[in-house]
Amino acid sequence: MGRRGWRDLDESDVRVRPGRGTRPRSKRRPEHADAATAMVVAVDRGRWTCALDGDPDRLVTSMRARELGRTPVVVGDQVDLVGDTSGRADTLARIVRVADRSSVLRRTADDTDPYERIVVANAQRLIIVASLADPPPRTGLIDRCLVAAYAGGLTPVLCLTKSDLATPDEVLATYSALPLPIVVTNMHELHEDLSEQLDGRVCALVGHSGVGKSTLVNTLVPHAERATGEVSGVGKGRHTSTSAVALPLPAGGWVVDTPGIRSFGLAHVTAGDLISAFTGFAEAAEECPSNCGHLGGGADPECHLDTYAAEAGAGRTEQLSSLRRLLRSRAGRDEA
Repeated sequence: MGRRGWRDLDESDVRVRPGRGTRPRSKRRPEHADAATAMVVAVDRGRWTCALDGDPDRLVTSMRARELGRTPVVVGDQVDLVGDTSGRADTLARIVRVADRSSVLRRTADDTDPYERIVVANAQRLIIVASLADPPPRTGLIDRCLVAAYAGGLTPVLCLTKSDLATPDEVLATYSALPLPIVVTNMHELHEDLSEQLDGRVCALVGHSGVGKSTLVNTLVPHAERATGEVSGVGKGRHTSTSAVALPLPAGGWVVDTPGIRSFGLAHVTAGDLISAFTGFAEAAEECPSNCGHLGGGADPECHLDTYAAEAGAGRTEQLSSLRRLLRSRAGRDEA
């Protein structure tokens, strides 16, 4: 029989190749009920160093499980581990779950960058380190760190260093209206108030280069350089200025040493994110028109923030001035 044309074919001529069936793949994942809990204390080249049960003496090097995909895992994250959790050299556990975060410190490269960088998760305090001289304080950068802290759910603390070189009076006056703890230190004395802010908590230190952040870390954490080496993700003691690392405090808790920064982008923060951190003003802002001038840190005849501040008294007018300064900084209208 000669070759038939396509018009002469019917369903009986279809050839079915053996192979994969049509049964859909199951999306069920192992429950990992026996997973161990840990805190991420360092990230280095695709490896995560984790402290089992938050114990700095039980460090485990881990990898991210395939089922997590590209789920970000950062310093401070609470995770579940399976596999080899002995912590012995040349062993790897797997991170199979990342717990919900209670707070997140984010930043962008600049105010137009859509990519958010998570600096640290689950920190309770953000210690903003600024020097009083050499280099002089940059209030624009301080403001931006405050915005990120309020928006991310962290309690900010301002730490002024090098008080032996200049007086803190001007900076103290600038931030007096905000509910902001301020600690003044110098190279010869670490104020005990700072330890009270840190002990028993997870706290992140942030500041630009030269403000004395490394000196603070070395004072707060005995043998800090050795501790940094111990939490290196692959055991090679590498901690550069491009990564954060959590170091255990002698009295309990962790201090997260973050890279020195030149700028703090706030592309991810909205005016509402910032105002929501201020009790009273957040409720008043709900009565404002949708395009109210306070969104950019300016005044507006119909702005209810002024009305609330005038009626509330007790320094609320001064606090509103500080809030508007932070809103201008968020909008990129003040130099950072």
